[in-house]
Amino acid sequence: MSQNELTGGCQCGAVRFRAESLGRPSICHCRMCQKAFGSFFGPLVTGHGVVWTRGQPKLFRSSNLANRGFCADCGTPLTYQADGHELELAIGALDHPELAAPTIQVNPADRLPYFEGLANLPMQQRSAEREPFYAAVVSYQHPDHDTTRSGDSA
Repeated sequence: MSQNELTGGCQCGAVRFRAESLGRPSICHCRMCQKAFGSFFGPLVTGHGVVWTRGQPKLFRSSNLANRGFCADCGTPLTYQADGHELELAIGALDHPELAAPTIQVNPADRLPYFEGLANLPMQQRSAEREPFYAAVVSYQHPDHDTTRSGDSA
């Protein structure tokens, strides 16, 4: 992994970061992570040597022991940090999330009961009748790389 690959940020580009290295990638099933990510779990990876290269996340004290960081402009979840512990980065906020494949699940007691069966759900393939819709989509999300300004698309 090169340092150039260890970058990331929010959807709108107002907050960007770089990490020197990544630690243990995990998915957390606790209810706070479910709510913070608006999903079935929170995908997190320890970020070593994290620097904010554009903007700063806004912090929300989600419990008496931890803060969660997010973009105040677009709401993208970015961090989790328990008091006295290293910063955790949202895996989906990385420009290359494939570099942080989860290796452990934590807080399994809070795992949603249907989670294990999700991989067995049928896949809906793209159809020719939906292609005009897909062709018309223009993403306003910040690209998965650093730019000179937030909102830049190149």
